[in-house]
Amino acid sequence: MPANAHSAAGSPGGRRAGGALEAEVLTVLRNAAPQALTPGEVRAALGGALSYSTVVTTLSRLHDKNVLTRTPRGRAFAYTPAADEPGLAARKMRQVLENEPDREAVLARFVDDLAAGDEQLLRRLLGADLDPGQ
Repeated sequence: MPANAHSAAGSPGGRRAGGALEAEVLTVLRNAAPQALTPGEVRAALGGALSYSTVVTTLSRLHDKNVLTRTPRGRAFAYTPAADEPGLAARKMRQVLENEPDREAVLARFVDDLAAGDEQLLRRLLGADLDPGQ
């Protein structure tokens, strides 16, 4: 089998687009939830064309980004998503905000750029958390 046979079709050089393999791995783990999967199990679920070390590297990187949790299972780790899709999206948003020195400006711009329906939803969600005396 050619070295790039497992790569995304139509990609330059036969390679996956950036983040595509991580997205595929996350999909496999979400579909298996709440069961945690080892790298071998993830590799098999992806079709077995990837090398074991590629799967381990991808899982390790997702773990380092706090996207996955892992527990020892035998001689390997078993991985599971740290949160559901909305939780992972919220985590990404929070990480971006934490890396900005002017949080107020970022939040103000974020709210200004929201669609009217999303802004109203955000206001409703925030209002539900406020004390009546505030």
